Amino acid sequence: MVSGGVLTAYGVVPFVADSDVVMIEAARVLRPGGRFVFSTTHPVRWAFADDPGPEGLTARNSYFDRTPYVEQDESGRATYVEHHRTLGDRVREIAAAGLDLVDVVEPEWPDGHDEPWGGWSPLRGHLIPGTAVFVCRKPYT
Repeated sequence: MVSGGVLTAYGVVPFVADSDVVMIEAARVLRPGGRFVFSTTHPVRWAFADDPGPEGLTARNSYFDRTPYVEQDESGRATYVEHHRTLGDRVREIAAAGLDLVDVVEPEWPDGHDEPWGGWSPLRGHLIPGTAVFVCRKPYT
């Protein structure tokens, strides 16, 4: 029996200040047994500079600093905002929404992919994950 699901690949969760509400809404619309799968920036990545070279291998920020990353235009208006949560924060959001955490997938840098991508490169990608994929399920009871 197909129970349905909710999927977002970098589309919602890291860009919403109160992401706990996203979890609650996903749980609300799911049928029992349905899955909520979302990807976000891997929490450990926040501690490192966004640099594909050796500078990107040195922790510069506290993993526990939840200050959002903000880019602004010339007038000071925010044009991009991404919110950091620790792994524990995400697990607590999922549990508080009444969902079960089934898996956390941390994709490895793919073999044969030798080109940098933004702040990521084989140098960084082989050492620390850039993405975390959370697989959640709404319980049957």
